[in-house]
Amino acid sequence: MHAQIVLFDGFDPLDVIAPYEVLYAGGAASGGGVSVELVSAEGPREVVSGTGGLTLRATAALDPARAGSILVPGASGRVGEPGEAPDQDAGTGEQRQDELIPVLLGRTLATELPTLLRAAMENPEVTVGAVCGGSLVLAMAGLLEGRHATSHHMGLDLLDATGVHAVQARVVDDGDLVTGAGVTSGLDLGLYLLEREVGPRIAHAVEGLFAHERRGTVWRAQGPVPAGF
Repeated sequence: MHAQIVLFDGFDPLDVIAPYEVLYAGGAASGGGVSVELVSAEGPREVVSGTGGLTLRATAALDPARAGSILVPGASGRVGEPGEAPDQDAGTGEQRQDELIPVLLGRTLATELPTLLRAAMENPEVTVGAVCGGSLVLAMAGLLEGRHATSHHMGLDLLDATGVHAVQARVVDDGDLVTGAGVTSGLDLGLYLLEREVGPRIAHAVEGLFAHERRGTVWRAQGPVPAGF
């Protein structure tokens, strides 16, 4: 399995680093059965996160034709006060620290990322994953209507408003779409992808190495619908 983790301006570092380390360790544990790289829509470049100017380097352009997994992180910035609206000039000009998270996520729509992600979701050899607000990037691009997905608990209403079946779960498996909730769920999402694509023994070994136990049940649209909940 080859995994491409997407960087965009204002990304949340933990959304990226958590699954990156899990998948990288899975590659070591499987003797090279997993590879992972950081990519961007624009190609190789330094990408500034939304956390204190921390910068990571994308080493390649996102390739939606390459079989494997593509993971989209959320953004790091201000949640904002109830009812707070973005400034009139928000989303224009250079990125500023502590911008509203919806502004950072929405800015991705003006890049080539939505087009590349659409091509990835149309590729039967690609599983698209998202951590935290990454599912909102996909949803705002019109790519998740009618699908089951999760996000940070503060973003579930927005997810639902875009026509997504929002699920309050740590990890949601909707076939070729796998999403994680809050930022630390990137660990769980990475481990679940290892279990699903490479095998439970590899996932268990990495889980032990990281001294991290996954939480909750992976949600799937299978089995009877619960009554009275």
